[in-house]
Amino acid sequence: MQSPLFSYTEQQSQDRYTIQNPQLLRVALTGHDDVLARKGAMVAYQGLMEFDGEYQSHGQRRARASTGEGLDLMRCSGQGTVFLANLAQHIHVVDVDHDGITVDSAYVLALDSSLHTEVIAVDSQYGISGTGKYQLNISGSGKVALMTSGRPLMMQVTPDKYVNADADAIVAWSSSLRVQMQAQTHSSGVWRRRGNTGEGWELSFLGQGFALVQPSEVLPPQGHEIGQGIRAQYGMGQQGAHGQNQNNSWN
Repeated sequence: MQSPLFSYTEQQSQDRYTIQNPQLLRVALTGHDDVLARKGAMVAYQGLMEFDGEYQSHGQRRARASTGEGLDLMRCSGQGTVFLANLAQHIHVVDVDHDGITVDSAYVLALDSSLHTEVIAVDSQYGISGTGKYQLNISGSGKVALMTSGRPLMMQVTPDKYVNADADAIVAWSSSLRVQMQAQTHSSGVWRRRGNTGEGWELSFLGQGFALVQPSEVLPPQGHEIGQGIRAQYGMGQQGAHGQNQNNSWN
């Protein structure tokens, strides 16, 4: 049998995490170094592997219920290799150092079991509980595999060059950065997506570090209604786009 398909073979490597292709991650396990992966992300494996649901503490469950942020994980253990993917999104492996990384939990594919996660709040200049108000802080020493819709843009933040990013496109940033959620509009129109431009909430980053942005926004087109009621038109509430769209990054 012959086919160009046979050129898509496994990429051999001694590394724990290996990008097989832009949308597929290979993780090598040696029997004593479990990896935590997004539930349902396994597409194939080799060797003696086990997959178990990861325990969530009472505090983690309460934070997830209150904020919508958190990780639904499975523990991958054993000896062999496991291949992970999710909706053909692009995968990127990041080394987490002492500075830590803040991410939207919807973009986490896998992480070392030694890393610590904690839900944190993002400040809003209007004091409104809206999209992007809560994020996931990952700290410790290890690696995390992130996902983006398409090839991302890594933006450097310095004390003399701050960065603003659309709240619906931001994926991750350095935990050391000072962050504020804002809308470039007057307060009475804060719920509108900035007049007829289609732009709305944004995050402003100051300090020294990086901000990772994907070439995709998760909100529906301006004026497109998902759910019920006038609030649904603007993506708000449990019946709006943020409650109905399961791919929304702020679930």
